[in-house]
Amino acid sequence: MASDVDTFPDDVVELMNYFRPAEPDQRVRAVPGAGSKVPIWILGSSLFGAQLAAALGLPYAFASHFAPGHMMQAIELYRSRFRPSEQLQRPHVMLGLNVFAADSDEEARRLMSSLQQVFVNLRRGRPGPLLPPVEGFEAQLTPLDRMGLEQALSCSVVGSPETVRRGLESFIARTGADELMVTSQIFDHAARLRSFEITAQARDALARTG
Repeated sequence: MASDVDTFPDDVVELMNYFRPAEPDQRVRAVPGAGSKVPIWILGSSLFGAQLAAALGLPYAFASHFAPGHMMQAIELYRSRFRPSEQLQRPHVMLGLNVFAADSDEEARRLMSSLQQVFVNLRRGRPGPLLPPVEGFEAQLTPLDRMGLEQALSCSVVGSPETVRRGLESFIARTGADELMVTSQIFDHAARLRSFEITAQARDALARTG
């Protein structure tokens, strides 16, 4: 209970052991986790998580949907230093990706303004819930706000079905991602479901073309 960030690797190893079959004299047992061999992932937004996942032979998920700055460096570090383990024989990378899909590019950009407002407010010290979209929100931004959004949300695909398909294809080709963790912070629930539907159709189209 008194551990700190420096002992995090030990904490991960301890957690992994709880999901293995319990030893006869083991004093602390996970119930019902013991023996279940629950897959362990490392989720990070820095190079430290990439190094840890590689050293332990674990799959690695990078939070590129809001902290993309070190994404490519982290992927390279993880893949180059990966050591096979009982859980995983080869490196496996999952990347976070914002997807705002709609029937037109203009509508998709409007839907994205909800998330943009959240980031701008957070950086101004006014954190809050997701807000309704605003028409022409980007035109209201200061150069500093616009630069901050471009940096934080650079891993985003925004647009119509064809734009989304091309965006997914480009992102996967650039990163070599084995898996994507798609997030769509859209205010209206029906519009969010439609976004996921378009994204799924784009995924299926890419799968058909190889």
